[in-house]
Amino acid sequence: MTRFLAAVAAAVLLALGLPGVAAAAQNVTWGVRPADSALGANRPNFAYNVAPGAVLSDALLVSNHEQRALTFAVYAADAFTTSSGQLDLKPANETSTDAGSWVRFDAPTVTVPAGQTVALPFTVTVPADVTPGDHSGGVVTSLRVESGSGITVDRRLGARMHLRVAGTLTPSVEVRGLEVEYDGTPNPVGKGTATIGYTITNTGNTRIGATHTVRVAGLFGWFGTDASVEPIPELLPGESVTRKLNVATLPAGRVSATVAVTPTVPGGAELPQVTASAGAVAIPWAVAVVLLLVVCLLLALRARAKARAAGEQKRIKAAVAAALQEREA
Repeated sequence: MTRFLAAVAAAVLLALGLPGVAAAAQNVTWGVRPADSALGANRPNFAYNVAPGAVLSDALLVSNHEQRALTFAVYAADAFTTSSGQLDLKPANETSTDAGSWVRFDAPTVTVPAGQTVALPFTVTVPADVTPGDHSGGVVTSLRVESGSGITVDRRLGARMHLRVAGTLTPSVEVRGLEVEYDGTPNPVGKGTATIGYTITNTGNTRIGATHTVRVAGLFGWFGTDASVEPIPELLPGESVTRKLNVATLPAGRVSATVAVTPTVPGGAELPQVTASAGAVAIPWAVAVVLLLVVCLLLALRARAKARAAGEQKRIKAAVAAALQEREA
């Protein structure tokens, strides 16, 4: 095979109203943005409040910055959050089952003349039986470019799409699978390592942004400290993010971790804080061994003292008995 499709050459750039910046960052020579219409002007992305069964029409503007005509494949896809915390869209060869499947373009491709901008109409048809809450996807333009080495590169540029379907909103998050493990140290005055793992899951039907903290403490709250944590990306309904961190802490008999998550609904109010706690035994084994040796030594000295006292008592009794015998004689 002389040609190889390299889909990783350029990720989907979402919600960018600055196509010139996008082009510089990804060597992309075109731009996309929502068209101005009755639905809004100068929109950073597509956002709709809709009812089940609604049908609406909109358009994507595609601008060609090159000196030649370009032909793009166009499609819509479901959104997801990557492991790095970025919102991305499914590639064209993966089937979309949510918002990406509700969008239809008039044609699967569009040709944009050099230096021109073309409006690309599309229709969004919301299923009548769709669940209330947030559904996310995006519209994508794709350009396949052949490099000098014969490799075909798929460059994609898109705009995100968020739909909030009318109905009861139930935003919520959970902290799942919180585990704490402690690895001690032979240094009697040194710190061991507490390894803390947990998963934060969006269990509601809205997008969730959140901040969180992890508090690590010993028995009775001794030696408490706030661990350094990575930010949590915006989570779509049903999505999760897993974190694992290591914290140096003194072995105070037990080490506990408390994860506190403060969720928010984008464009809405802050929600009640959600917490979870777990712990592990953190015994200072070096100190315990030293104490055990001290106790053993004390017990041995005590036993020796008792033996010496018993021997001395026996000697005294023997001396008294001998003295009595001499008197009687």
